[in-house]
Amino acid sequence: MADNKKKRGGADRGLIALSEPYEVAYWSKKFKITPAKLKSAVKKAGRSAKNVEAYIKLQKHKAADRARIAVSQPYEVGYWSKKFKVTPARLKAAVAAVGHSSKAVGAHLAKGKASKKAKSASKAPRKTTKKRAKKKAA
Repeated sequence: MADNKKKRGGADRGLIALSEPYEVAYWSKKFKITPAKLKSAVKKAGRSAKNVEAYIKLQKHKAADRARIAVSQPYEVGYWSKKFKVTPARLKAAVAAVGHSSKAVGAHLAKGKASKKAKSASKAPRKTTKKRAKKKAA
């Protein structure tokens, strides 16, 4: 269906009409992608320009260097926080401690989790032995 050229309000500006060559050219240039990639993104994310832009950013992130963590990019912080199952603050602290390598950060976070488990496991027997010692003394 062709774009209604009489409706030029905000709702129409936020939608991408693939049937109009000038819109395909405009949005392709705006997002810095080919028309074919734009059409594919619209099929995956829908006609909303905001959704398409978010989808394109996600695809560019997936294609980017996966071995480095850029804490200056909010979407990278969100991605790696979910991947390592840590808070963004903890991820940033790990990057500051060991550098931007995703492997090094993953190892650092895993080591931290392992040491916490070991500490909690070692504390449990001490508490029970202290309780038993108090009961025997009384």
